[in-house]
Amino acid sequence: MTDAHPTPDDVLPVDVMAVFGYRGIGALAERMGIQFLELSAERSVARMPVEGNTQPLGLVHGGAYVVLAESLGSTAANLHAGPGKVAMGIEINASHSGSATEGWVTGTCTAIHLGRSLATHQIEIDDENGRRLSTVRITNIIKDRRPGQVFEQK
Repeated sequence: MTDAHPTPDDVLPVDVMAVFGYRGIGALAERMGIQFLELSAERSVARMPVEGNTQPLGLVHGGAYVVLAESLGSTAANLHAGPGKVAMGIEINASHSGSATEGWVTGTCTAIHLGRSLATHQIEIDDENGRRLSTVRITNIIKDRRPGQVFEQK
């Protein structure tokens, strides 16, 4: 019998630039090695390597969890916002309940509210064994995109 849930190694990363047609995931997310595996306004999944994202004790830095979560929530909110609009984070909170020392951590982003002016998502970050490491909630405001506002990946 096969496992119904593919592991991150079985899923190819999503090309976010191709999805949006005008922007990538951002320099910070790229530097941290974040890879999107699934992408929609309602549910998105991304993973991040532990290596390179740790604090001095060898544990994933709490801020790295927040960057993974904000990358997921903001990208999902921008998909919801649609053409000519932009979603920007206005509130984020995180509760860290564990940490990883090796492998990958995976964030699963689920929409809580998708409105005309606000989008709220919850992101659950787990290790490779499915152990919860962090729970994050982000709210993004949706506004008209200003003329000339550039999102191109360089």
